[in-house]
Amino acid sequence: MKRIIVALLVLITAQQAWAQHAEMETLFSPKKNESKKKISVGGYGTAVGKLTPMKGELGVLTGVEGGVLLNHKLMLGIGGYALTNNISAPHPTNPSERKEYLQFWYTGLMAEYTHNSDKLVHWTVGGLVGGGGVARREGSWRDGWWDDDHDEKDYYDGSGFFVAEPFAGVEVNLTRWLRINAGGSYRFVAGSDTPGVKDSDLSGPSFKFGIKAGKF
Repeated sequence: MKRIIVALLVLITAQQAWAQHAEMETLFSPKKNESKKKISVGGYGTAVGKLTPMKGELGVLTGVEGGVLLNHKLMLGIGGYALTNNISAPHPTNPSERKEYLQFWYTGLMAEYTHNSDKLVHWTVGGLVGGGGVARREGSWRDGWWDDDHDEKDYYDGSGFFVAEPFAGVEVNLTRWLRINAGGSYRFVAGSDTPGVKDSDLSGPSFKFGIKAGKF
C-alpha cells in the first residue's frame, strides 16, 4: 500500500513540474501550433492562349500571366492578352479602300486559387480586373511584310474599356516546376467607344489553355 501511495505522489509531483514549464496561453499571444506556422512563398509565370468569339468570328488571343504564390494555393499577380489574328471590323459609315481589322488588347490585376496543388490533377479558379484598348487598323499583319509604304502601326478610332474576367480550369503536374492547364473564362467588357464595335462584340466566353513554370 505504501508503494502505491509513493508512486502516486511521484506522478503528481512530475505532472505539476511539467505544468509549470508548459507554455502559457494568453488572449493576445498565438497558440503553440500557430506560432510555428510559416507562410510559403513561391511564384510562377504562364504562357496563355485563348480561343474566343469576336464580332461573329473566332479570335485568337495570346498573353502571359504571373505573380507571387502564397502557401501553394493563392497567386496574386497580373495578366495581359492581345488579339493575334485578323477580325474584320469595317467602319460603319466611312469604310476604307483597304480592309479594316480589329486591334484589341487588355491587362489587369488577377488572383488565382489552386486546390490541392500537390495532387497530379487538380482545379483552379480565379479572376482578372483591369482595362484595355480597342482600335481599327488597315490591312492584315502580312501586308506590312511585303508593302514598304504600309504602316502596320497606324491604328485609329481607338478607345479604352473596363474588363472583368472570371475563370476556372483543370491542371496537370508534369514536373515539380512545370504544369499544363485548360479551362474556360468569360470576358465582360464595358465602356468601349470605337465606331462599329460594341461592348457585346468584345465580351464573351473563352477556351483557355496554358503552360505554367515556376516554384509551386
